[in-house]
Amino acid sequence: MKTQVVIIGGGPSGLLLAQLLHVQGISSVVLERKTKEYVLGRIRAGVLERGLLDLMREAGVSKRMDAEGFVHNGTLIAYDNKTFRIDFAQLTGNSVMVYGQTEVTRDLYAAREAAGGNIEFEVEDVEIHDVKSDAPFVTFQVGGENRRIECDFVAGCDGFHGVSRQSIPQEKRQEFEKTYPFGWLGILSETPPLDHELIYANSPRGFALCSMRNANLSRYYIQCPLSDKPEDWSDDAFWLELKRRIPAEQAAKLVTGPSIEKSIAPLRSFVCEPMQWGRLFLCGDAAHIVPPTGAKGLNTAASDVQYLYSALRQYYHENDTAGIDGYSEKALVRVWKAERFSWWFSSLLHSFPEQSEFDQKMQLSELEFLRTNESAQKAMAENYVGLPY
Repeated sequence: MKTQVVIIGGGPSGLLLAQLLHVQGISSVVLERKTKEYVLGRIRAGVLERGLLDLMREAGVSKRMDAEGFVHNGTLIAYDNKTFRIDFAQLTGNSVMVYGQTEVTRDLYAAREAAGGNIEFEVEDVEIHDVKSDAPFVTFQVGGENRRIECDFVAGCDGFHGVSRQSIPQEKRQEFEKTYPFGWLGILSETPPLDHELIYANSPRGFALCSMRNANLSRYYIQCPLSDKPEDWSDDAFWLELKRRIPAEQAAKLVTGPSIEKSIAPLRSFVCEPMQWGRLFLCGDAAHIVPPTGAKGLNTAASDVQYLYSALRQYYHENDTAGIDGYSEKALVRVWKAERFSWWFSSLLHSFPEQSEFDQKMQLSELEFLRTNESAQKAMAENYVGLPY
């Protein structure tokens, strides 16, 4: 088998890249380790930056998103039993959209199938070969059968534990990492959201987030110790703790109900440099991870896809290698800006075990400065809606 681009990973970033390439007449094969049902069953964030919204439209997969997504022109920040709003639309002229990552992935699968695009599911033993040459190839197994695909380029969209990053020699890559001493306990409930916009809450008891998937499906999070397990928390205990962490006025309006999903996610920051090795390019979690505060994970993967897609289009349509030669350098500039914002926003809102009383006062002063300073609000809003590509 031969194709122009092998895409390892059938999540949203790999599928979006495949669809964008298809629109430009560039062939690809997508290799996914799990089943389609498994990929669609993963619960992930659903705040889409303006750049990702534009990419979905360019890929021709935005019809349902534009019809069903919830445009958010701002967000609420709570601390010290009070709340203030960051007005994205007024400060930047842009907004974000709440549309679940599962729905993004579902739309991309539908487009791939409608186009007759090749997706191989349940692949095993994937190996990437000869990426430093002009004739790379990928070998793998499906159902015990050995297969090989010859290609021009390989896109590694297979996440942190995938084979792509590991295919770059260890001595040729540098990895930067920060782990946080807590996690997020999240639940999904078939209840109306607390507010039509997200609420980020700083509390002496720990961080909380009130978010939504649609008008009758809410997603809530509270900061918890990494030693906790989801089964340690009953629904009643979760709702009680959430109410303690948000202002009393909002707690009184909270509609509770049985959880339909409950999980704990650790928080970490991670970047691999470089993001390319010969004709292998890393996208998304294969190259970088951010804490979920500010919803930059999928959106930063989308910026990688934008740079790589543009580079490949430039290569195939204009016979120009400048884009692919400079992919890693260009992508990393924006990656580190997203890492900075996620680190800052996480530091602003969470309780840290080593915090002194001075540190707590500084955190509250930073929140007060953000509440009262339009320039600070504009800087936050520009980062939240998404820095330009």
